[in-house]
Amino acid sequence: MSDAISALQGRTTLGEVTIRDAGLRGMITLRGDLSNTKLRAICKKITGQAFPEKVKIAVDSEAGIAWMSPDEVLVMVPYAQVTDAVAQIDAALAGQHYLAENVSDARALIHVEGAFAREVMAKLTPADLHPDSFGASDFRRSHLGQVAAAFWMVDADTFAVVCFRSVADYVHDLLVASAKAGPVGVF
Repeated sequence: MSDAISALQGRTTLGEVTIRDAGLRGMITLRGDLSNTKLRAICKKITGQAFPEKVKIAVDSEAGIAWMSPDEVLVMVPYAQVTDAVAQIDAALAGQHYLAENVSDARALIHVEGAFAREVMAKLTPADLHPDSFGASDFRRSHLGQVAAAFWMVDADTFAVVCFRSVADYVHDLLVASAKAGPVGVF
C-alpha cells in the first residue's frame, strides 16, 4: 500500500495572504435523515462536536460536522481515523436508510490566511461574505471561479476551502491570483 499524499503535496504560496495546502483530512459524506437521533449521536461521538444547524459548521482542529444539504453532512476526522469512523457510522445506523462514504482522497483542503483573506475569497465566489452575513460557524457550498467548493472561517483571518482533488491545482492558483491582485476594499 502506498503512502497517502495530499492533492497539493504541501504547496504553500506566501504573501500578504498565504495560500497553503492544509494536508490530509479524513472526510466522510454522510447522507440520510438529519433529524435522526442515532445519526446525530454517532456524528457527535466521532467528532466531539454538536450537530450543526442549516448552513453551519461545528469544527475544532481536525474534527467537525458541516451541513451540506437537507440530507447531507460532511463529517471530518483526522485522516488516520476515517476508516474506523465509517465503520462506527455503519454499525450505529445498520438497518436504516443512509449513505456513509469515505471521500478523503477525492477532496483537497486549502487554507487562505491573512488580513485580506475575506477579500480574496469574496472576489471568487457569489456567496455574501460581508462580516454581517458570514462569520464563525457559517458554512457555504458555492463556487470559486468555475468550480464547486465549500468553505468556512477557521478564525477572523483564515478560511478553509474544500474542493475536489481533481481541481485542487486550479483552486490554489485561482486563490493565489486573487491574493496577488490585492484587496478590492475593506469591509
